[in-house]
Amino acid sequence: MQIRGSRVLITGATGGIGHAIAHAFADRGAELVLTGRRVEVLAPLAEQTGARAVPADLADSDGVTALLAAAGPVDIVVANAALPASGLLTDYSIEQIDRALDVNLRAPILTARLLAEPLIAQGRGHLVFVSSISGKLASPRASLYNATKFGLRGFAQALRQDLAPHGVGVSTIFPGFVRDAGMFADAGVPAAFGMGTSSPEQVAEAVCRGVEHNVGEIDVATPQTRFGVLLAGIAPGLAARVQRLAGADKIAATVSDAQRAKR
Repeated sequence: MQIRGSRVLITGATGGIGHAIAHAFADRGAELVLTGRRVEVLAPLAEQTGARAVPADLADSDGVTALLAAAGPVDIVVANAALPASGLLTDYSIEQIDRALDVNLRAPILTARLLAEPLIAQGRGHLVFVSSISGKLASPRASLYNATKFGLRGFAQALRQDLAPHGVGVSTIFPGFVRDAGMFADAGVPAAFGMGTSSPEQVAEAVCRGVEHNVGEIDVATPQTRFGVLLAGIAPGLAARVQRLAGADKIAATVSDAQRAKR
């Protein structure tokens, strides 16, 4: 699908990865509608990219419906909004669990449901779900986050099959350890020794490539991380032991502690 001239809605635009995605689409000549919770961040980004800003909280029960009504007709959606949701399950209240499920899983599903029929009617369009390598590789202190991202992958795979006959594409992007943006950067946690990182711009380029070439899944991760994903698919127990040896428990504890302090 051609990005230039298309109307593109990007959720979670106020995060670092969202910024990079917005600039990548703007550089390709898209007409942008950007959304996020932090108006003080959203407004300057919209001005930089020539976009229209629509503040929204996707955890609200009617947040997705209200957002799409305000955004108007779109050709491409990049569902990038997500809560980090790291930590032990027992660290979370029921209300916090509901919020993570609403933002990370319910919101992209509802977005697809509300846009599927208009996109099918026009015979073109593309839905992009920004997941995480945690949607393929389970890790300690991330059971809730893993659940939302594994669920998003299964949803997107099936939806891609359903929409393909109608000319509507579906892509899922799986960033690994991203530097300078995202939950690891927010917590000030470096990647495990020897694992390497990816940049927000690499994630943004993958999103654009998914749209332009209708690629079903794209991992944005180092070879070491990709090997971990492969190993987890074959021998999840062994993959868990390798993660522990690489210090995953310590990294996960630091990230979850930082997130708990903000909740």
